[in-house]
Amino acid sequence: MNARVSEAPAGAEGALLDGVIVLDMSQFLSGPFAALRLGDLGARVIKVERPDGGDLCRRLYLSDTELGGDSTLFHAINRGKESFAADFKSPEGVAAIRKLIARADIVIQNFRPGVIERLGLDYESALKINPRVVYASITGYGDEGPWRSLPGQDLLAQARSGVMWLNGDEEQGPVPFGLAIADLLAGSAIVQGALAALVHSKVAGKGAHIQTSLLEALIDFQFEVLATHLNDGGRIPKRSDFRNAHAYLSAPYGVYRTADSWLALAMTPLDKLAPLLEMSEIANLPADAPFRERDRIKRRIADKLATKTVAEWLARLQPHDIWCSEVLNWPALFASENFRLLDMVQELHRSDGVSIRTMRSPIRVDGVRSRSARAAPRIGEHTEALQREFGL
Repeated sequence: MNARVSEAPAGAEGALLDGVIVLDMSQFLSGPFAALRLGDLGARVIKVERPDGGDLCRRLYLSDTELGGDSTLFHAINRGKESFAADFKSPEGVAAIRKLIARADIVIQNFRPGVIERLGLDYESALKINPRVVYASITGYGDEGPWRSLPGQDLLAQARSGVMWLNGDEEQGPVPFGLAIADLLAGSAIVQGALAALVHSKVAGKGAHIQTSLLEALIDFQFEVLATHLNDGGRIPKRSDFRNAHAYLSAPYGVYRTADSWLALAMTPLDKLAPLLEMSEIANLPADAPFRERDRIKRRIADKLATKTVAEWLARLQPHDIWCSEVLNWPALFASENFRLLDMVQELHRSDGVSIRTMRSPIRVDGVRSRSARAAPRIGEHTEALQREFGL
């Protein structure tokens, strides 16, 4: 692995991936998220961007908030990285990127299938430059098939994966997740594969090509329910008509309105719940009733829970080990003692005066959570320094 030179990355000296160089040739979310997480583990991440506009994610806005000309999303997912500006379509730019590949331990790209080959920066080309390189590729739907060249966008991947039919109530039709789950799950899968390949590279002296797609990540995300579907005659799951929280789970599983807020009830035997809710009508039911009569039972429970506050219900239910929780919004979460103790918020600064509050890594190593040293870079902010360092 390459020795660290230049400015320290997100992880502290002595971090698990100290000395590892990640070349992030990706944009938007999936690849940059994988690079972000590797940086959180101590790797040095060099982000390659077009000089005329950079990563398109710089202009992908979740709100009207802009920090230093870039979206908050870009800042959140590219913190701690160095930016090298290079034109992928020019011989000089490609030559510089090839020299960076020669020094990299891990390369990440998420171009559409066929594009990276035309640029001459595909895995086979990279392997000739650096036989030990771990090369990670993310596509929308894989490298073959009729969907191969379709836009690999999160909502569209969710639409094709079947996952939308697990959310919302039965009468609502398909309901997407309110998060970019395909991108983040694909990025997480790449991190797992890349770390395994990095160990293999060190032991065997040979690199590997790690591949996944948004679709594959979403299929894996559903592995539990898909196993049920494949082994029970191919029946389609039916979501609850009322307060659905899981298509395959019976009453009382769901989220209910109380007198002042919302309460989540997880897997709980109705016979155990009945006396606490003073609802004898949901006790001693036939074994199949909690699923067969799911909607009727949940509506009755909802009527009862609406009569008291969340605090009153928690005081009654939790001492009896009923799995339940108040449903918090973000301000309530941030105000909680548990969130404060996790210490997951950090404020980062950039040399042009930009500052941003964002999350820290969810991973703790020996009890310590890494803290980023710097905010997301400006386009090409580190180009000259990297040119001098690597002789580009």
